[in-house]
Amino acid sequence: MPGGLVALLDDVSIIARTASASVDDIAAAAGRAGSKTAGVVIDDAAVAPSYVTGLSPARELPIIWNITKGSLINKLAILLPGALLLSEFLPQAILFILMLGGAYLSYEGAEKVLEKLGGEKHGQTLDDEITDPVAFEKQRVSGAVRTDLILSAEIMAITLNEVASEDLLTRAGVLALVGIGVTLGVYGVVALIVKMDDVGLHFAKEAATSAGRKFGRLLVRAMPRLLVALSVIGTVAMLWVGGGIILHGLAGIGVSGPEHWVEGIEHGVSAIAGGALGWLSFAALSALLALVLGTVLVFVLHKVLRLGH
Repeated sequence: MPGGLVALLDDVSIIARTASASVDDIAAAAGRAGSKTAGVVIDDAAVAPSYVTGLSPARELPIIWNITKGSLINKLAILLPGALLLSEFLPQAILFILMLGGAYLSYEGAEKVLEKLGGEKHGQTLDDEITDPVAFEKQRVSGAVRTDLILSAEIMAITLNEVASEDLLTRAGVLALVGIGVTLGVYGVVALIVKMDDVGLHFAKEAATSAGRKFGRLLVRAMPRLLVALSVIGTVAMLWVGGGIILHGLAGIGVSGPEHWVEGIEHGVSAIAGGALGWLSFAALSALLALVLGTVLVFVLHKVLRLGH
């Protein structure tokens, strides 16, 4: 298996398999799985702050809470029952669901890149005049929950793949605990990120020492740059994750050439320059594949089928 995304998913798989031994093991190992899968949904953690950027500070935490509730519904009310039904009646479909998710992430990432390069924008942005703030907020929450659904499907499908042969209660327990742990972990971090400017402002005004006030001013100045950086990281992560899923999925259906080619480059770079650069080469090639695929999907959906106009 390639490094990067799939290595993280392998860790989740091992944890989930270990968790199936007993109820106590499920609880303990699923907790560890939550911290691991937070890495898999790095694009959620990186992109989510952009959904509250530029809006009223009073609405930041309510928006994140709405996204969190949507994420829990995604995992527990939609994906968990669906995953259990698939494992019972159509386990072969799991791989294709993963690939569809990878294609969607490729599309989302490519669309963001093309917009940054001057391409046509789709949907209302903060550059537009917001005539209905309530509707705009709902649109933002809906977009975040939709992206979360794809990422959540990837996590749940990978976890299920390793415990599909276990009894129904074990499978349900692992999926539920992993889903809850990932959601609370990721969006808890997001909430901290988007409120750091308020924390900085409080320190800048109320700190008892000059060092505290200086630290507060530093936080206030740094947050806009951090949010821009997170937006870039989120787009790159979408492409990296989407491309990795597509490569692994193609290998799973018998088209192993692209994955073997990328793995060969990764191993060659690792042998010459070390494992970190080897992993980076795999991630970069995965992202490039996703960018090409996503660009094709953007063209077909927006120019041929005229969706989003």
